[in-house]
Amino acid sequence: MPFIVSIGNNELGSTPPGSLPGARPEGDAPVPKETMHPDHRPDWTPPADAEEQPRQVRRILELFRPYRGRLAVVGLLVGAASLVSVATPFLLKAILDVAIPEGRTGLLSLLALGMILSAVLTSVFGVLQTLISTTVGQRVMHDLRTAVYGRLQRMSLAFFTRTRTGEVQSRIANDIGGMQATVTSTATSLVSNLTSVVATVVAMLVLDWRLTVVSLVLLPVFVWISRRVGNERKKITTQRQKQMAAMAATVTESLSVSGILLGRTMGRSDSLTGAFSDESERLVDLEVRSNMAGRWRMAVITIVMAAMPAVIYWTAGIALRTGGPEVSIGTIVAFVSLQQGLFRPAVSLLSTGVQIQTSLALFQRIFEYLDLPVDITEREDPVHLDRIKGEVRFENVTFGYDDKSGPVLDGIDVTVPPGGSLAVVGPTGAGKSTLGHLVPRLYDVTGGRVTLDGVDVRDLDFDTLARAVGVVSQETYLFHASVADNLRFAKPGATDEELHAAARAAQIHDHIASLPDGYDTVVGERGHRFSGGEKQRLAIARTILRDPPVLVLDEATSALDTRTEAAVQQALDALSADRTTLTIAHRLSTVRGADQIVVLDSGRAVERGTHEELLERDGRYAALVRRDAQLEPTK
Repeated sequence: MPFIVSIGNNELGSTPPGSLPGARPEGDAPVPKETMHPDHRPDWTPPADAEEQPRQVRRILELFRPYRGRLAVVGLLVGAASLVSVATPFLLKAILDVAIPEGRTGLLSLLALGMILSAVLTSVFGVLQTLISTTVGQRVMHDLRTAVYGRLQRMSLAFFTRTRTGEVQSRIANDIGGMQATVTSTATSLVSNLTSVVATVVAMLVLDWRLTVVSLVLLPVFVWISRRVGNERKKITTQRQKQMAAMAATVTESLSVSGILLGRTMGRSDSLTGAFSDESERLVDLEVRSNMAGRWRMAVITIVMAAMPAVIYWTAGIALRTGGPEVSIGTIVAFVSLQQGLFRPAVSLLSTGVQIQTSLALFQRIFEYLDLPVDITEREDPVHLDRIKGEVRFENVTFGYDDKSGPVLDGIDVTVPPGGSLAVVGPTGAGKSTLGHLVPRLYDVTGGRVTLDGVDVRDLDFDTLARAVGVVSQETYLFHASVADNLRFAKPGATDEELHAAARAAQIHDHIASLPDGYDTVVGERGHRFSGGEKQRLAIARTILRDPPVLVLDEATSALDTRTEAAVQQALDALSADRTTLTIAHRLSTVRGADQIVVLDSGRAVERGTHEELLERDGRYAALVRRDAQLEPTK
């Protein structure tokens, strides 16, 4: 079920992805923290010991399970192509040993036609094999991308606060993109080459077992060399992907609109360019090392394999000269032809082994994300509310971000009746925004509970929670799309009339209508074509369109000037009408009309009451009001 919560203009959507073979079920035991988020320690890589690697291979094979029918067809095509190609040397032997010496023109024509037909069939089988295997590989990549994206959509807000955006993007783009060759062609190439090697070796044994032994004597050495090269490249690939992730993070942060503004206004453009150059230089070194790892050893294998026909000619000649068993010219030519046919798949098979070992590093990084425990999950039998009144209760709520630091909230007991308004004020770091994040369940409480209409929010299905709670915060987010598309993110099927009505209520319709393209105006990256107040009112219009019965206003006007704040406050008043409203405020002028005001300090509710009651007590709230009064002339 979808889970969409509006945070200012930042709606977080979570839709459970389709199941992916090998993905960790939500009910599994949590991953220990030291292995849970590799982003805490960029240089750390989970160990791939002797037991882990076979498990990882089995997990990769599971990715292809849904497509085993197509892969079976590929296997048949591979087998057919191998048998047809192996027949060609035997046809050649018959031409040299029988048809030509005996002058049998008819047989010669038939054998030559057979060789041509063999080439045609091999090519046709190869094209069909490539089509099916590439389709399967791309589907597997699609499944991986979707599974990783879906997993990340269900991660708690805490994960994204400690993970660089570029790192996440690199996992989806670079790591999955880097394994394209592996999943689209390596599996098929492995089967094809293995089949060709087996079929060719059998044919060579049929022709002459002694020459076959000479041809294959060095094969175990070649396998050992290729495994060592594969291990080297795997280690380098892990380092390379981490470096690519670091570079992607640098690009994402420094080339965003906010990053460009910060770099230029701070005079750091040149230093940022230099830092990027250093990151790129490290990547150059890793790319060169990755491509050159084991090249000389693989070149030796290639040279030896290419020299094997000369060895066969020499062996046959020596055997004939020393009175050994006689080998016909046709047999030697056919054998060398088979050996040449063996050369390509054998070398390719060794290279494929190296590729597979290298790609294990990429799969390992992807599986790390697929194995991340989902903190915010929907229970198996969630409660669904058709009609939502809007009563919100905090019952002895305690919350902490981790076990090491102390609680951010401690023993909060507050009730907001349906349609009522609660204002939460206090100094910076008191836990105000955290309290607001508990209502839409961006975080789960560590003690006590938060209820909506008497039901623990952890027991509600995501659909109910998404319909019930809307959030408008100081941090607004707009997609690089039109105004209409940004508004319809809250309600995809909204009509133009509904968009206009929501914009009017948010005091932004007239401004949108005055633009040359109206509601089709592209807002720019993060909405930078609009002012802060305009973006905030677009966020409010988007939330109005959703029409949630419970509203959380998280310092929605704290960054605005007095005049803009007044316009936005009008829009907020319209939005809050007849809704249960939780207002988190730094400026107390926006909360004086609240039904109830709670003062937080160090995570505890130290005062509560109406504006007038708290002023009479002359406590923390009264001190905050006097502070605001002193700051008023500076606005």
